[in-house]
Amino acid sequence: MKAKSVPSSWLERDGRRLDCNPYMSGALEAKVLLESMPARKDRLQDVTRNGMSGIFHAGRIKRMWVDSPEHGQPFLSSTEILQADLSNLPLISRKAIAENPRLPLHTGWTLITRSGTVGRMAYARPDMEGYACSEHVLRVVPDAEKIPPGYLYAYLSSKFGVPLVIGGTFGSIIQHIEPEHIANLPVPRLGTKAERDVHALMESAASNRSRAHELRQEAQSSLYRQFSLSDLADADTAVNYAAFNVQASSLRRLDAAHHSPACRAAANELASAGETKRLDDVARVFTPGIFKRIHVEDPAYGYPYFSGTELFQYDPEPRGYLSRRAPKIDEYIVRENWLLIQDAGQLEGLIGRLMRVTPAFANSVVSNHLMRVAAEEAADAAYLSVVLSSPHGYRAITRNAFGSSIPQLDPAHIGALRLPWPKETIRKRIAGPVLEAWNLEDEASANVRKATKKVEDAIEKGATN
Repeated sequence: MKAKSVPSSWLERDGRRLDCNPYMSGALEAKVLLESMPARKDRLQDVTRNGMSGIFHAGRIKRMWVDSPEHGQPFLSSTEILQADLSNLPLISRKAIAENPRLPLHTGWTLITRSGTVGRMAYARPDMEGYACSEHVLRVVPDAEKIPPGYLYAYLSSKFGVPLVIGGTFGSIIQHIEPEHIANLPVPRLGTKAERDVHALMESAASNRSRAHELRQEAQSSLYRQFSLSDLADADTAVNYAAFNVQASSLRRLDAAHHSPACRAAANELASAGETKRLDDVARVFTPGIFKRIHVEDPAYGYPYFSGTELFQYDPEPRGYLSRRAPKIDEYIVRENWLLIQDAGQLEGLIGRLMRVTPAFANSVVSNHLMRVAAEEAADAAYLSVVLSSPHGYRAITRNAFGSSIPQLDPAHIGALRLPWPKETIRKRIAGPVLEAWNLEDEASANVRKATKKVEDAIEKGATN
């Protein structure tokens, strides 16, 4: 998550002016505020399991990739720890994990990116249990007998914790976090009840998100059973081309992905799965054009602005605010339960991946690199999300990518996809688990916001008493 800006009035506390990097000024201000709190403060290493041993990373590893879950375990990069959908992770060899027992994650840990864009955080939830994780992610393992894990995460990811983690304790911005850089960070103690309340909110959010992941898998299984779709687990992906022949008469396009046997077979299966309809017959499919981004500092005068980089994460933070007076800005506002498809990027990256517009960022402005799929009913949107995010749907979408440097998707091509469209009772049965998952995720996001606000309010109140 991004560090939030601190109130300008804080920047001249006690006559000191902190006109420097916002992360650094945030770190200094957080330290000043925490020092003024009468409440007890521990060092981070005082509340982690076995002290300094409870703050670590995996170290350099030999990445041995495999294709079968039988021989591998899902692997999270420093980007993927933040993603909402963990269903498309690469698999690292179980042999590599056996050689480095620091790779697997466990529920309740706080995860911090330690290189690249440092200081982004995630709370390890139940569906991450046992997943391997990059050496570029720092693990903070709380001692549950000393501190509630959810409270520790909420504090570290708050507007006070993030600047301290990024700014460190040495007066300069850290480009690469090591355990010793954050071991002595102050951790304010708010009292048993307050900390347990925050922990309960974080645990509820983690549980909801894990259950939502299971419900999506249930919906996928229901789709595959309903239409007897083939298992694509071992099929070539859109960029894993083998040599193959194509009849000259079919060469309306010369993109290899478009003619990939696995991708073509997936699209053909969907197009012949009982009664079908074109996607643009059941939803509006469009991408607004390139637009001028007029940024404003004050959120009161702008719309929150998101790109796909933020939106594929849980609890996304806007990358800025765009002026409400910008020409045709209304054309870029998205509505709740629309589906968004990343329409540019490298194959097997974000391109072709799908997300739903949640209440948290509905009525915001979204990048023109996110194709809109706007269905009339939430149940239809949920059903379409199952089909389009399935292995078959992903291959049917990405085979339409064009361009060699940065592949692109055209809404006319995606709208022309033929998808199974059975009677309403069947669609609702398949969509049901996804609708439940959406409700759970919305509740989870609300609880994370509540947890963080409780911590921030308590710190501010304690510092002013």
